Amino acid sequence: MSDPRQSAASNPVAESISVDIYDQTYHLRGTNLRHIAELASIVDAKMRAVSAQGSTVDSLRVAVLASLNIADELVTLRDKYRSLTGTVDETQTTMKTRADSLAGLLDAVLEDRKAG
Repeated sequence: MSDPRQSAASNPVAESISVDIYDQTYHLRGTNLRHIAELASIVDAKMRAVSAQGSTVDSLRVAVLASLNIADELVTLRDKYRSLTGTVDETQTTMKTRADSLAGLLDAVLEDRKAG
C-alpha cells in the first residue's frame, strides 16, 4: 500500500494566481506561480506591442496577432537550437574522425621507430 505522504510530496500542489493581461484579469492555477506571472507578463507585453503597431482595438484580433508573433519567436528559436545541436554533433564527429586519424598516424610512427 502506498504512503499518501509520499505521493503528496512528489506531486506539487497547484496554487492560484491572478494575472492581468491586456487589461483583463485571469485567475490561473499552477505549481510555479512565478513562472505563470512571467508568462502572463510576456503575453501582456506582446499584446500591447501589437496593439501599438496596429489600428485595431479588437482584443481577440490583438491576441491572435500576438500569438502568431510568439509562435514565430518559438519556431525561430527552435530552428536555431536544432542548428546549434547539429553543429555540435558534426563537430564531435569531425573531432572523433580526426582523433582516430591522428592515433593511426602515431601508431605508424611508433611502428617505424620499433622497426628502425
